[in-house]
Amino acid sequence: MKRLIPIVAVALLAIAVVFGSGIIPQQNGLRGNLHIVSGSENKALEPIIAEWGNENGVDVKVTYKGSVDISRILGEGAEGEFDAVWPANSLWIELGDTQKVVKHRESILRSPVVLGLRRPIAERLGWVGRDDITVQMIQEAASADKFRLSMTSATQSNSGASAYFGFLYALGDNPDVLTLDDLGDEALQDKVRDLLAQVDRSSGSSGWLKDSLVANPRAFDAMFNYEALVIEANQALVASGQDPLYVIYPANGLSVADSPLGYVNKGNAETEEAFLNLQAHLLSDPVQDQLVALGRRAGLIGLAADNADTAVWNPEWGVDLNRAIAPIPTPDAAVIGEALRLYQSELRKPSLTVWVLDVSGSMEGEPLDQLKAAMGLLLDAEAAAVNLLQPSSRDINILLAFNHEHLPPETYKGAEPAALRQALNTVQGLQAGGGTDLYAALWYALEALEPYHADGTLFDYLPAIVAMTDGASDTINRDLLLRTLETNGFGSDVPIHAIAFGAADETQLKELNEATIGRQFSAGSDLAGALRKAKGYN
Repeated sequence: MKRLIPIVAVALLAIAVVFGSGIIPQQNGLRGNLHIVSGSENKALEPIIAEWGNENGVDVKVTYKGSVDISRILGEGAEGEFDAVWPANSLWIELGDTQKVVKHRESILRSPVVLGLRRPIAERLGWVGRDDITVQMIQEAASADKFRLSMTSATQSNSGASAYFGFLYALGDNPDVLTLDDLGDEALQDKVRDLLAQVDRSSGSSGWLKDSLVANPRAFDAMFNYEALVIEANQALVASGQDPLYVIYPANGLSVADSPLGYVNKGNAETEEAFLNLQAHLLSDPVQDQLVALGRRAGLIGLAADNADTAVWNPEWGVDLNRAIAPIPTPDAAVIGEALRLYQSELRKPSLTVWVLDVSGSMEGEPLDQLKAAMGLLLDAEAAAVNLLQPSSRDINILLAFNHEHLPPETYKGAEPAALRQALNTVQGLQAGGGTDLYAALWYALEALEPYHADGTLFDYLPAIVAMTDGASDTINRDLLLRTLETNGFGSDVPIHAIAFGAADETQLKELNEATIGRQFSAGSDLAGALRKAKGYN
C-alpha cells in the first residue's frame, strides 16, 4: 500500500486512561520504563505500543489527557512525571514547553479536522461529491437549522481548537498568518461568535464525542472531529445499521493534527534510548502501513494510495485520498494564547450550568473541603484562567446544594468579579449534614431550567447539570426524575454529568448519564481535576 504524504498543522484532546505491559526478559538490549502522556485520539494505537513493549522488555504506560492538561504538564519541565508527550498538535508543545525540555520531536501521523455530516443531510444540501464547501457555507446551513452541530471545546480539546482556528482563518479572509490585530477585528469576532452559537453539543474530548455520536445517533447530525475518528465512527455506525457520516473537508480553514511524539529530557540515557527505539518503530514502514489501515495519514510516499482499503478509506463516505490537503499556517504562541482566551471569555456559546452539590453528612470534613476548593478553581477568575475555564459575560451558573432536602437554588450571571466572589462565598459557607437524595436534587435542577425552556432561550446556551456526590442516593424520587426527563420537553437534551467520589453509587450515576448523554467522572484523589474536566463539556 502506498502511504500518505506528511501534512503540517493543528489539532487534539482527552481523558485519563492508563494501560501498561508487564516487563518481560529484555530483547534488543532495551529495558526499563517509559511513561507517555497522550491525547485520546491515539487509543487505537495501544496494541502497537503494547506489542513493542512486550517484545523489547520495556514497561510502557500511556496516560490519556486533554490538550490543556498536556500543555500544563510540560510547564513543570523535567520535574513532571512523564517521560514523553504525544499531543495531537505541535501547538500544545509550543505553548507548554517554556523550559525547553522536549527533544527528538517527530510527527508520527496526521489527520485533518473535518465536518462529519449525516449523508442524507449532505445529499439534501447538495454537498456530496463537492470539494468547494466553505466554512461560510457550513455556518449558513447550521444557522438555517439544516443540521445540529457538535464539536469539542477549543480550550480543552485539540480538535475543537483546530476547528476554531480554521474558523478564524476562513472568516477572516484567510490571512497569510493570523495576528493579534486580526483577533481584535470586531467584524471577525461577530462572525465567529455566530458560528459557535450554532454548536448544539460540546465535549472536552474528541474520542468521547465520537463515541457519544455512535451510541446516540438520533441526537447528533454533524460533528467537527478528526478524519480518523469520523472513519472509526462510520465503521461502528455501519456495523449497527445506521447511516454513516459524510466527510466534508472545508475548502478554506482546514486544520490538520500532526501528532508529534517528543521526549522529555531528564538526563536518563536508558529511558531516552527506549524512547528513540519506540519512536523509530512507530515511524518504520510496517507500522506506518498499520497506521494507514487505522485511518491515519502516515508515511512518505504519495497521496493517492491506489490500494487503500475501502473499508477504511471509503470514497462513499466522502473520504478523499486524492485531495490536496493545504492546512492553515500555525500562528505564534502569543496569538494562540490570545485566541484561546478570546474563545473562552467572549466568543463561545455561553454556558448555563446547574451545579448540584452534595452536602450530606458523609461530606463532612475533607470531602466538603475538597468540593469547596474545586469550585474555587472555577469561581475564582484567576484560577479559572489558568485552566482556560474562565466564565464569559453571558454565562449563567446556578448553585443547588442538597442532602436529603435541597437548599434554594442561587443564580449568578456573567463574569464580574463581584458576582463570582458572591458565588464562591456561597460555596464556602456550605455545611454538611443529613442524608442523600440526589434524584430529588436533580428534579429541582430541571425545575431551575424550566423558565429558560418556557421563554425559548434554553438552547441559546449550552445547558448542563453537573452533580457532585460521594454516596449512594435514596431512590424514593428516582421514578419521578426519570419520568420528568422523558416528559418535560427538554430533559433528555440537557446532559447530566456526574463527578463521583468517596462511596458514590456509580451504577446510579451511569443510568442518569446514559439517559441524557452525559458523562461520569471518577474523582479519585483529584476532585478538582475531575471538576475541570466536567466543565470542559459545556
